[in-house]
Amino acid sequence: MAAIKLVVFDIAGTIIEDHGEVVSAFSVALKKNDIPFPEHELKRWKGASKREVIRHFVEQGGNRNPAELVEATYLCFCAELERLYSGQLTPVAGASETFDWCSKHEIQMASTTGFYSEISDLILKKTGWRDVFAANISSSNVRQGRPAPFMIFRAMEATGVQNVRQVINVGDTPLDLQSGHNAGVRGVVGVLTGEHDRKSLESAPHTHIIGSIAELPELIRREF
Repeated sequence: MAAIKLVVFDIAGTIIEDHGEVVSAFSVALKKNDIPFPEHELKRWKGASKREVIRHFVEQGGNRNPAELVEATYLCFCAELERLYSGQLTPVAGASETFDWCSKHEIQMASTTGFYSEISDLILKKTGWRDVFAANISSSNVRQGRPAPFMIFRAMEATGVQNVRQVINVGDTPLDLQSGHNAGVRGVVGVLTGEHDRKSLESAPHTHIIGSIAELPELIRREF
C-alpha cells in the first residue's frame, strides 16, 4: 500500500480550540442585518464556506437584492470574526508534537478552512504555524467549499501529491468528513475537539474517529 505523503488539517476545532467564535460571528452578523435563522442550525454549517452559509439564510428569507445583503452580512461577519480571533488562541493539545512527527516522517501537511484567507493567515501567524504547512487553502481559493472536495485537491496540487490513496483528511465537522469522502482520500479522520460529538461525526462518512490530532501519529503507524 502507498505510504501517506500528505495530511490535510482543518483549522478551527481541529488544530486550535473552538470556543464558538464562528457560530457567534454568524449570529451577530445575521441579527444585525435582520436575516431570520434558527439558532440551532448554525452549528450544522460549521466547516462550510462562510459566504455560502450567509447566502443560504438570505435566500431562505426571500429577501430582495439578495446579492447586496449577502455581501453586507458577510462583511459584518468578517469584522466580528476578526475581532474574536484577535484575542488569545489556544492550540489543541498535542498539535505541535503531531506536526513535528509528520515532518520527521517526511509527511507533508496542508491546512484547509472555510475561513477566508485573511483569517487563516491571522491564525497561523499568531500560532507560529505559518511555515509548518506546505499549503494553506481557504474556501476563497476554490469555486465551492465543503462538502465539495476542491480544497483537498488544491492542497494536493500545491504539494505535488498525485495519489488520493496517499492522503489523510482530518477535521472536526461532518462537512470536513464529507469533503474527505468526496475526494476519495485514503483516510477520512474525525476528531472530537470541536463542537460535534461522536454520534454526529459517525453519521458522516469516515474511516476513523479519534479524540484529537494528538492521536494521529499512532493512528498512522497502526492503520496506514
